[in-house]
Amino acid sequence: MKVAIVHDWLVASGGAEKVLAQIIECFPDADLFSLVDFLEDRQPLRGKSVTTSFIQHLPFARRRYRAYLPLMLRAIEQFDLSGYDLILTSSRVLARGVRVGPEQTHVSYVHAPVSHAWDLQHRYLREANLTQGPKSWAARVWLHYLRSWDARSADSVDSLIANSHSTARRMMKTYRREAAVIPPPVDVHEFELRTQKDDFYLSVARSVSGKRLDLIVATFNAMPQRKLVVIGDASQMAPLRASAGPNVTILDSQPREVLKDYLQRARAFVSAADEAFGIVPLEAQACGTPVIAFARGEALDRVVPLGEAHPSGVYFGSQTVASMRDAVERFERLRERITPAACRANAERFSAAVFRRAFMAEVTRTLAAAGVRQRVGTVESTEQDLAAEDVGWQDKSATRSS
Repeated sequence: MKVAIVHDWLVASGGAEKVLAQIIECFPDADLFSLVDFLEDRQPLRGKSVTTSFIQHLPFARRRYRAYLPLMLRAIEQFDLSGYDLILTSSRVLARGVRVGPEQTHVSYVHAPVSHAWDLQHRYLREANLTQGPKSWAARVWLHYLRSWDARSADSVDSLIANSHSTARRMMKTYRREAAVIPPPVDVHEFELRTQKDDFYLSVARSVSGKRLDLIVATFNAMPQRKLVVIGDASQMAPLRASAGPNVTILDSQPREVLKDYLQRARAFVSAADEAFGIVPLEAQACGTPVIAFARGEALDRVVPLGEAHPSGVYFGSQTVASMRDAVERFERLRERITPAACRANAERFSAAVFRRAFMAEVTRTLAAAGVRQRVGTVESTEQDLAAEDVGWQDKSATRSS
């Protein structure tokens, strides 16, 4: 069986690229496609070459690739996948829009629907200062077109996979399609458990948009006795630096080993996002670090709150300084109830081995439903790697569900 893997864009190594790496582990002989490839960390690609689109060669594509989004809708459709039996797409926005034929099977792992064109449109327009005038009108026309394109793109997919129950609910609202839920993988073996914590809180985000880092900084400005470290994209940190108090340290993107050290030493990890929760909070838990998270979206799947058995963090109910501040103070009063071992155990439910097992099962189910009888080219080592770990995960998962 000939397999193609399609990813939106390869620019930085983040959560979506970790998912891609595990899909490649499942199908090591597959061919890889991406609109652009400027990835410096080649580890997620496992040495694979990448077929790119014409966007790769446009001016300033390395730094301004998102500016070419209108062209990307056409570029993703130009990939010739006619010679493949199975197409696997790892899709933030565009990859699931590839063209497939009636005899091909298409499985799409969706990191998030195009939320800024759907339920988050009004917030997107406010944040982009596009609520009035000709630019606002043009933006609304573009978002309407993007919604139509996005809805059509889902029609060509045989099986949709969501990264969380929250994403699956959004996809049901958006596409009127049910999606299997497979949480993204965490390489728990990369992170060592540390029980001794330093006196600072940590927040990490590759992109400021939607992550509400401004809210986190404002909250810690109101708590000068609490230290906060924020790590993010240098190009987006200037406004945060301007607003940060003396107890808040703003750092540009850090090497992997430095980031791991911060995750291990932090008193707690703070997330205020109401959309993609990301993998970093789970990596923090793998280090034994609790998480303080907004009680919306994927956080509800990935943090065990105080009040339940073996908690790994604390929720806050609204995206306000008062609500987040209350959560931090509640954590300080009750943090002895959250053990590093419990945080680690929760992260292990989302291991890479568990992801591969679930992903392969969904692909196999989809092929069977499509009437495909050829043997899927699975990785023998995947089954061997999972044998011992899967038993422990099932026990933890059953306990969590009850």
